[in-house]
Amino acid sequence: MTAFTVIIPARHASTRLPGKPLLPLGGRPIIEHVWNAAVSSGADRVIIATDHTGIRDCATAFGAEVCMTGTAHRSGTERIAEVVHTAGLDDESIIVNLQGDEPLMPGYLLALVAETLAGAPESVMATLATPLIDADELHDPHAVKLVTGHDGRALYFSRAPIPWDREGHPAWQMSVARRHLGLYAYRAGFLKRYPMLPKSPLEELEQLEQLRVLQTGERIQVAEVVDRPGHGIDTERDLAAAEAALIHRS
Repeated sequence: MTAFTVIIPARHASTRLPGKPLLPLGGRPIIEHVWNAAVSSGADRVIIATDHTGIRDCATAFGAEVCMTGTAHRSGTERIAEVVHTAGLDDESIIVNLQGDEPLMPGYLLALVAETLAGAPESVMATLATPLIDADELHDPHAVKLVTGHDGRALYFSRAPIPWDREGHPAWQMSVARRHLGLYAYRAGFLKRYPMLPKSPLEELEQLEQLRVLQTGERIQVAEVVDRPGHGIDTERDLAAAEAALIHRS
């Protein structure tokens, strides 16, 4: 089995749902559900990365390892990069990024994305994708699409419907594009240099930070899965849906 560490970036200052990691879900804070999902993956180590003392105190109370980080990070990836430095992780260590608002993420997907990266030594990152449900999802800008090479290497990610259906064959278009699942594995050595990568105009246009990696010339390996994790929590409506999903599980 692939050895890997899960790092969970957890921000308190969410614009749409302030204090999100500490909000109750099924009688426990959201961040505790996320941590339990990470532990269930079989990871060698699980670290919660936060700049908020309330999240730190909550997490240590339920037994989590916590690393306090700076407040100026522009993304969860940059926060994780700081933890890699602080924890002294070896350059070849595999790090899985599990967002602090993903309480319904199945642990086996964390293990799968780590194994995908381990099996692609030429890649600095790995991620997951799933077939598109329908044409509405293909055209939904909130659903990130990706296309890959025959070897599973990511060619491009976009909020637009890619590839463009020039000849009017939607079935072919749907068979080529995939829905991106925002779960990543990285090599620790790459994370250490990630904050120094040049800004990418593609990243700025699409608001997708993985495009910085591709435009730099690095490789991202993609594995396809059928199952989809539950939605992350960004709004009160998402929180209610997650509550219902937990009841359905039990």
